[in-house]
Amino acid sequence: MDDNDKATMVRDAATVVLIRDPGGNDPCVLIGQRGAQAAFMPNKFVFPGGAVDPTDAEVPVIDAEAEPDYGRLGQDNDTVSPTALLAAAIRELWEETGQILGVPGVWAGPVPTDWRGFAETGHLPSSEGLSFIFRAVTPLGRPRRFDARFFLADASRLASDPDDFSRACEELAHLHWVSLADLRRYDLPFITQVVLAEIAHRLPSLAPPETVPYFKNDAEALHFHRLGGKGPFEG
Repeated sequence: MDDNDKATMVRDAATVVLIRDPGGNDPCVLIGQRGAQAAFMPNKFVFPGGAVDPTDAEVPVIDAEAEPDYGRLGQDNDTVSPTALLAAAIRELWEETGQILGVPGVWAGPVPTDWRGFAETGHLPSSEGLSFIFRAVTPLGRPRRFDARFFLADASRLASDPDDFSRACEELAHLHWVSLADLRRYDLPFITQVVLAEIAHRLPSLAPPETVPYFKNDAEALHFHRLGGKGPFEG
């Protein structure tokens, strides 16, 4: 695949926003910095996440069919299963931070290569506590384009030490928890700022929103929709 193909293809992706002490006086989120040579958003501070892998569709995810998220993840979507999106979110969090969203257990069958490190921790992936809160498509003209689903979770759901990043890959540097009040000092992508504003507005609630904001960039314009509810101009 050449660079032109990569620039025009939109890949399904999943991102996890972990939040600490959502009901306290100083809630924090986990972010890391992309490398200077990265093709997509170099040097930006971002949430852990990435593209769905083919094997994610083969992974059984505990609580994957919980509503309303399962139904909403299937809306305006004919390319990837809701379970694969949840699996990708959990896998990317594990790969980029070493953090585990899962429950103790033994895998019933062969473990896909991309999941072996996760399985070796003795956990099965679980989406319990993950809330689908936002969806956005990367604008045209970028070197990489993604149809990203954002998931929110309380750090207390982790089956790992939230301060231990020793098992993380090297894709994100400077992994650390940042107060929502201090995030304005960081070089954040525009869409990350929008998602954070949505989260801050709803705290302390981490439950699925009444409707999910959806920014859809296409060849004509930026379209805004809401999944699981009426559109912004409907009565």
